[in-house]
Amino acid sequence: MGLLPLPLSLLLAVVPGSAAPGSSMSLQSAVPMPQELFETVLIEGGLPELELACEESASFGVNERLQLLRDRLMLVAPAPQTFDVVMANARALMSCKAPDSAQVVLSRYGPGPGRRRREWLLLSWQAASAALDQQRIVLALRRLAAGDLTSLDAELLVVGLDEEGLPATRSALDLLAEAQIASGQSEQAVITLLAGRTPGVIAARRLGLAAELLDVMEFERSASLIEVALDQAASEQAWNQAEDLLRLQLRLELASGGSGERPRERLRRLATRVDDRFTLLDLDQDLPGVSLEQRQQLQQDLRSPRSPGGHAALGESSAPEAGATGVDEQP
Repeated sequence: MGLLPLPLSLLLAVVPGSAAPGSSMSLQSAVPMPQELFETVLIEGGLPELELACEESASFGVNERLQLLRDRLMLVAPAPQTFDVVMANARALMSCKAPDSAQVVLSRYGPGPGRRRREWLLLSWQAASAALDQQRIVLALRRLAAGDLTSLDAELLVVGLDEEGLPATRSALDLLAEAQIASGQSEQAVITLLAGRTPGVIAARRLGLAAELLDVMEFERSASLIEVALDQAASEQAWNQAEDLLRLQLRLELASGGSGERPRERLRRLATRVDDRFTLLDLDQDLPGVSLEQRQQLQQDLRSPRSPGGHAALGESSAPEAGATGVDEQP
């Protein structure tokens, strides 16, 4: 890993979004770095320079350069290397849009318990996520949990940027469950979801998903999970979520050969309380008492969700009618 014959500040000056050391301003470039400079970086650059070249090539979509940089990064720091070098090498490959290669580099080092292992596992998860490798996502997050799935509940991982450009995070517990579902590990996903300890809306969503995964294979257990989820949703007055759970309960009961009468009536009572006419139409669409004019009016409400009775009028925390305290209260 030789040093560049050109000052690093000169390289930074032609890399979009980068800044020279000690500078508070980003120096922008409208075009990729000159070919001669790129070749110098490719041949003589160290990991920091190669990573910057990756960022610059990726920003301009110069795929030919990205491939050359990837090949170089696989050779520039051959094993064995220190932890810091392995991590820097893997991060550079991530900047080069090569998450699979980053995993290969990470496999060159196996840190023991402690801070280094945590950093190594988080970067392994990032690489697996970028590669959409569900099995590796599961492996990284289970290793991060170290036998305690509950610990993942409060572990917030950055999954992208929100509309304001700020880091968007999600619970590692939910990310693990999603990866397990995607890789066909439904039973393990149920165990993961039930390990969560966050109450309220989040608990209701997780319990509902766990019940859906169990489905008709374990109807009684699914029904029990839905009841717990309904209690969580009601405690937060998350009526929209409560309706979704009751729809799930109705579907599971019908699939198991039941009449579905109880969840249907519970859903009807809740929809009446919150004036969710779309759900009422859905429940009554096959009944002779609903006129064509009523159906057309309700369908118009659905097309205009912000109008009174439209489905978007059902908020997550609006209070039910006076005297209504839960989804099971009799009208």
